[in-house]
Parts: sequence; C-alpha cells; structure tokens
Amino acid sequence: MTMTTVSYPLLRATDPGRWRDTATAWRSWAATAGRWAAELRAHATRLRAIWTGSAADAATAHLAVLIRRLQLFRLGCWAADQALSEFAAALARSRSMPATPPAGVTIAGDGTVSGQPAAAVRDTAAGIKVALAIAAEADGAATSRLRAADMGGAASPPTGEPPSCTATPAQVRQWWEALSPAQRRWLLVGEPGRLGPLDGIPAGIRDLANRLMLDELPARLPGLDALRDRLADGDGTRAYLLQLDPAGEGRAVVALGDPDRAANVLTQVPGMTADLASYGGELARAERIATRATELAPQHATSTVMWLGYDAPDFVHEAASRSQATAGALGLRRFQDGLRATHLDAPAHQTVLGHSYGSLVVGTAAARPGLATDDVVFVGSPGVGVDSAAELQVQPDRVWSSTSRSDVIQWAAVSPRSLAEDLVASQAVPGGALLAFTRPEDDLYFGTNPSDPAFGARVFASEPDAGHLGYWEPGSAALDALAGIAVGRGDVIPR
Repeated sequence: MTMTTVSYPLLRATDPGRWRDTATAWRSWAATAGRWAAELRAHATRLRAIWTGSAADAATAHLAVLIRRLQLFRLGCWAADQALSEFAAALARSRSMPATPPAGVTIAGDGTVSGQPAAAVRDTAAGIKVALAIAAEADGAATSRLRAADMGGAASPPTGEPPSCTATPAQVRQWWEALSPAQRRWLLVGEPGRLGPLDGIPAGIRDLANRLMLDELPARLPGLDALRDRLADGDGTRAYLLQLDPAGEGRAVVALGDPDRAANVLTQVPGMTADLASYGGELARAERIATRATELAPQHATSTVMWLGYDAPDFVHEAASRSQATAGALGLRRFQDGLRATHLDAPAHQTVLGHSYGSLVVGTAAARPGLATDDVVFVGSPGVGVDSAAELQVQPDRVWSSTSRSDVIQWAAVSPRSLAEDLVASQAVPGGALLAFTRPEDDLYFGTNPSDPAFGARVFASEPDAGHLGYWEPGSAALDALAGIAVGRGDVIPR
C-alpha cells in the first residue's frame, strides 16, 4: 500500500466528523435499499398468490434479480461505511496526539516545534510525527478499501466443499481467502446465515452478512429494535455485528471498531441475566473501555467486543451450576481463535474480561491451554473455577481482578463450606450472626475470590461504592485500570 503524504496543516484542517457523516449517509442508503427490497419481496409474494403461468414466472424471476441487485448495493454501501468510519476514527486519534503542548513549547502552523526544555520539544515533535504517520496510513487503507467495496460484479456459487463443522477458525479463514470475489458475493447474498456466525470469517464480512440477516428477524423480539438503532447510530464508535441468534432469549456479539484492524482487542463476557433485551447496557459499558483506551493510547486503535455468545443463567439455581459456563467457554475459545485467524498485520494484544458469572466462563476457558489471549481480567467474580492464578494457563502476572467493597457478590456467592462455618459461628456467641453474615467472603461458590491476595492475581482498585455494576463508571479507577490493561500497559497500579 502506498503511503499518502500528510502535512500538519492538512491534518489540523481535516474534520473527522465530516467523514463520519459520510459513513452514516452510506449506512442510510443501505437502509433505504433494504426497505425497497422488502417491498419487492412483498410484491412477489402477492403475485405468486394470484398469478400463475409463464408470464408470472418471468415476472417473479425479474423481481428476484432486482432484489439481489439491491442486496448487493446494500453490501457495497456498508463496505464503504466501514472504510469511512475507520478512517474517521483514525483521523480523530491522530488529531488528538499533537494536543496542547507543554509549557514553554510552541507548535507553529506548519508543525515546527520550538521552545524549552529540549526534551519536551523532542517529545512533542515525535508525537506529531506519529500522528502524521497514523493519518497517512489511514488514508491509504481507506483508499484501498473503497476501491474493493464494489459489490456490483457478477456472483457465482463456490465449486468446492464448504468448511466442515469441525474446521478450525484458521481453516475457515483459509477457505474464505481461496474464494473468488464473485463467489464471495454469491455467498453473502445467497447464504448470509452461513457466514455470519462463522469464526474465521473476517469481521467486516460477518458484519455485512449479519446485517442482512437482521432484516429477516421479527421486530417484536425483545432488544432487537435497540440493537438496530445502535447499528445505525452515527455518533458512537462504528459497531460490527459478528453474531446474532434470536433463539431463546437471544445471543449477540458486537464489536466496537474493527477488531481485525485494531492493535488492541478486548472481549467482554457478561454474567447472569444478560440477554438480547439487556444488551444495550452491556454494550455501553464495553464502549466506555474503548473510549478510555483511546484516550490513554491514541497511537493505537482499540476495539472492544461485547460477547454474549452463550446462554447466560437467569435464575439462582442456574447460576449455581457450571454447565452454562462450560458450554460458553468452548464458544469463547473458538471466538478468540477466530480473532487471531482474521487479524491483519501484527497480532493484536488480546484481553478477555469476565464480569460476574461471565468470569466463570472466562476462568473455565483459561483453565485449559491455548486460550488466545494475552491478559485475563475478572471483575465482580463469584469465583472462576480454580483457586489460584497458577492454575490458569495464562502468565500469572497477566491475570487481573477487582471486587468493590460494596459488591453483593461477596455475600450472595459464598461457598457451601463458608456458609456452614458462618451458620456455626452465628450460633456460638451472642451477636454471632451479625459477625458471621455481614463480612465479605473470599471463599466463594466457584473457588477463591480472584481479588483475594491468596489467589495470586494482580488486584487493581475499584470504587468502594461501585456495587456490582460500577466498574465501568467514567472517571473511576476501575475503568482506568480496565482501559490500561486493554492497551497492554503493565503499570496499572495495584490496590
């Protein structure tokens, strides 16, 4: 890819918001074409009900061609939207780097840096150089992606066998790369349901396929309207729909920013009662990490993924079992393998974060060798399935945990042994019940509290009044720590 020359005056004069607006316009055109396609499908259905014969067949076939062309047009719109959204995000990161210079240092209109002390001048000049390089690389990448976004060509079915259900994400990626553009177009329009959930298919392609699938789902499904609104949102970070399953209470995997192109990727696993209806709040918390991570390390793109790829427990008796965590861990491991398989350029720094029962999912996934992650983080955990960081197949110094003093999990998820001991203690002396049941426990239902020093994780601070959901509050120590871990900083201050 040829690097574009970007000057400091050009960077300062460029408004990322205008590119974001253009991306949103492409998204709107895709939505409009989707309504047209839906109207044509309705017409075709009515025609088949009242008209038969060769002329009716010809008319129906013509409508099918028009619908396919509209779907291809939509795919092209979304591909352009992806390219422009990522370009706007990179420009915003680039423009944030040569920020207000330190005292005694000035930046001229042409980008020349002068003043004292000399070290500050050098650092400021180096920051401008990196910012210009980011903008130049983003410009070149956007140009290449827009040239490849044309979906108007021919479409033809693949000739070979599709990947088997036992194929690894790396094998799926190899199969996808061997397809011609025409074959890829055919699969996207004709079989989006096959591509959408398939780990090993690039994130941008999965997003296209799942957006097509979303149109086929009934609007009455709880949470679906909110998900549609977030996918159409032009103000927040561009969302990529990586999985959507409406069965039961619904499952969804949404990335904020393209994980295939980000230097840092954090996968967040929610806990008990998480479902499609509550997905908006879960996604908002993940986005706070992405936003803060970008502030801490603007030189690198960070993508956060809200991974609800498992059936989270709804009731206490379900949450008392490991079965849903065990099933979820298999899907999480495969998803992380898929992130590795589809990532472009150098491998990303990958982090997996589990909250509440989701920490048991993460702990179960990390207890076996080969989980594709660099860091593992637990917050508000009822235990992670093991009693020490040494039992996880991750470097102990890359295992992190935090539990707020006010988090109810320390009382609600007490181990049977500790509960029995508390019952005995409560009967032993007057006032024993108060002493036994008002203190937080470290012997939890699924093992030692990972925030207990005895567990061996690196414990970071969270606000004393954070409760069970306050770890993502803007300005909090916990959010700063989560963002710092996500960008690969090892200097997060322990509690």
